[in-house]
Amino acid sequence: MQKHIEKNHSDLQKAAKTESNLVRMKGQTTIANAFAAKLPTSSARATAITRDIGVFIAADMRPFSVVENLGFRRLIRTLEPKYAIPSRTHFTRTVVPTLYNECKVNVVQTLKDAETIALTTDGWTSRCTQSYITITAHTINSKWEMVNFVLQTRPHYESHTGANIAEVLQAAVTDWNLRKPNHAIAIVTDNARNMDVAVREAGFEPHIKCFAHTINLATQAGLGVARVARLLGRVRRVTAFFHRSSTAAASLTSKQKLLELPQHKLIMDVTTRWNSTLDMLVRYLEQQAAIAAALTGPEVRQHARNIDTLDTCDIVNAEDLVKLLNPLKTATTVLCEEKTPTVSLIVPLKNMIEQSMAPNDSDSPTVTDVKRAILTNISGRYSGDVYNYLLESTALDPRFQTLPQLDHDQREAVFQSIKKRIEQLLQNQPTDETSAHCSTHWRDGALGAEGGAEGGPESEETEPATKKTALEDLLGDAFSKTEQSSKGIEREIELYRREPSISLSCCPLKWWRENSSKYPLLSPLVKAYFSIPATSVPSERVFSTAGDIVTAQRSQLLPENVDMLIFLKKNMSLS
Repeated sequence: MQKHIEKNHSDLQKAAKTESNLVRMKGQTTIANAFAAKLPTSSARATAITRDIGVFIAADMRPFSVVENLGFRRLIRTLEPKYAIPSRTHFTRTVVPTLYNECKVNVVQTLKDAETIALTTDGWTSRCTQSYITITAHTINSKWEMVNFVLQTRPHYESHTGANIAEVLQAAVTDWNLRKPNHAIAIVTDNARNMDVAVREAGFEPHIKCFAHTINLATQAGLGVARVARLLGRVRRVTAFFHRSSTAAASLTSKQKLLELPQHKLIMDVTTRWNSTLDMLVRYLEQQAAIAAALTGPEVRQHARNIDTLDTCDIVNAEDLVKLLNPLKTATTVLCEEKTPTVSLIVPLKNMIEQSMAPNDSDSPTVTDVKRAILTNISGRYSGDVYNYLLESTALDPRFQTLPQLDHDQREAVFQSIKKRIEQLLQNQPTDETSAHCSTHWRDGALGAEGGAEGGPESEETEPATKKTALEDLLGDAFSKTEQSSKGIEREIELYRREPSISLSCCPLKWWRENSSKYPLLSPLVKAYFSIPATSVPSERVFSTAGDIVTAQRSQLLPENVDMLIFLKKNMSLS
């Protein structure tokens, strides 16, 4: 309409300008000015956009400087021309801290409602050589769902001694109010000695050593065998050559096409990660024909005089190693689940590894040496009270409650230990609650199930009340409740042991959610056990996230901003 008026009705346009001037003199806004005006920063629309930009920065790990980038500003201007993007400082000092506080309220409330809490912790160093300690929390909510939070990622300026780390752990427990009246705080760390000292001084129990780290140490011992070390050295030299030479890499791609092999690049391992060494061997075996063809080509041969391919014996040893180590990699993958309990898997998987590493007459000398090294390293892990704790957690997993790796006496000892732990929990509960658990449930449900009836009015007979003796009147309440509690626990454990084992593909949390009302004495203990992860991988995964946040472009990011951004990335819900 504006263009039409300018072209065909210039006289009207002049009159409109005169009228507009009069209106402006009267203090009223014209239609054109109204549409051109910017949104007030306090308006609902502007506030929502600003908040979502903060969510975008935290969720997608974008630098704060993104709000100053020309492309981003153009995008926002196209989507909402009337919106004025606040400064980078506004996002660092206001928007992201507000999001952090909102998310923290939800985390604190969930942890407050939790019956038990387990922790994992580990340390890492950013690219700007700043040391951090990360702490994660794990619990099972009322719906029998695993809930995991990254609590904090704080800078650590002192040396990583056990005493200093213990102070960090104790401060975190106090800051987040993690103490529960009837339960100790379990913690999972790697196998470092300073972590042993830290956990002992902080007063946490049980202290579970990361099983993934345990597998890594045992496998590294196996890969350190002289024959294997020489084999891996040859594979690394070949792989490094193809990574270093563009001509060799192009030749390898050409040979892969001719031989109809997957066009995959060779993998160079990281010596501290044994699974990357396995991946390197698997890729080399996959591409060995293309590697041999590329190295014998005239354009590559003159630059690869000191590079030798593997002979037949080396290939056989490499294949045997891959076959031997593949189950360990699968076990590590299973242990890294965060939505299903994993602590109950430690004993079965450790037993499986020990059996697979048993000597066999058909093993080659190389495999025999590797098996011996792995078995020697892993067999000494987990003993005493910690091993008993792991056995109990396995027994409470309906997939493994038969404990086939133990004999009869050992199985009975495990369930006796479970009984004692339940008794300890009941001693710390209010008297009325304990009585309700141990008498009402078994009168109305479990006793009826054991006898083949549901325990309704028809199954109960009313007996006349008998007069108490003087001794019963004085001591009867204390001793009768203890006896009643003990019998109730025994009956519940016996009923649980009669349950058929569920499939390995089934989720034990789902089973307990459906049967928790049937086992009111066992189920609180199950939550305490199953909330503990088998590995410290949740803390270690933060390292990868942190690496994407503290990049070269953001190496000067303040530690408090690192903490908030990691917290939001891991805990913020976008639904």
